Amino acid sequence: MVKKCPFSAQIVGRKRKKCFFGYKICVYKKKVLLLQVILRKCAHMCAIHKEKMFVKSDVNIKNRRASFDYEILDRYQAGIVLYGTEIKSIREGHASLVDTYCVFQENGVRSKENGKCKLELWVKQMNIAEYKFGSYANHEARRDRKLLLQKKELRKLNRQVKDTGKTIIPLRLYINEKGLAKMEIGLCVGKHEYDKRASIKERDLQRELRMEER
Repeated sequence: MVKKCPFSAQIVGRKRKKCFFGYKICVYKKKVLLLQVILRKCAHMCAIHKEKMFVKSDVNIKNRRASFDYEILDRYQAGIVLYGTEIKSIREGHASLVDTYCVFQENGVRSKENGKCKLELWVKQMNIAEYKFGSYANHEARRDRKLLLQKKELRKLNRQVKDTGKTIIPLRLYINEKGLAKMEIGLCVGKHEYDKRASIKERDLQRELRMEER
């Protein structure tokens, strides 16, 4: 029995040809080949998919406490290693940076050049809620997550933390234009109590100015 290709509207003529789906189809008289129609449809679907992938996301999760408790000296943009359920949960905005901090850890693999273990930067206490459709393959909400930076940036940060006693604090978690999760981290110094009072005064003054402008 001859199978009819689901993409063809009708069978015309006696000449038959196989399409790449394995169906026997006819050649339309004085019309474009069915293969061209299929390729056009595929190109259209690929364009739609590409457009969806590169739509800028509105996800912008901030650590509001960081600017109050710390003086931010320098900022870095880092990638982050995530599971599939984690990135889906972040795209829905179900993440928090409260009480988060970053530490350096050795990865346990010794370098052949100097015999020392390579250092990696990890973020701790970051809460990413479990994905509601994750089933048994869901992630742990508060697990440690690895950050991705260039080697020279890692060396510079490690030197600053070790020598001067500064702290690395996550400031912002967002989705970039390519659809990738990124984290903005800051090299920080803890504020004294009088610095915090000055920050409160400055914040109140700015609020009053905004009210007057309205």
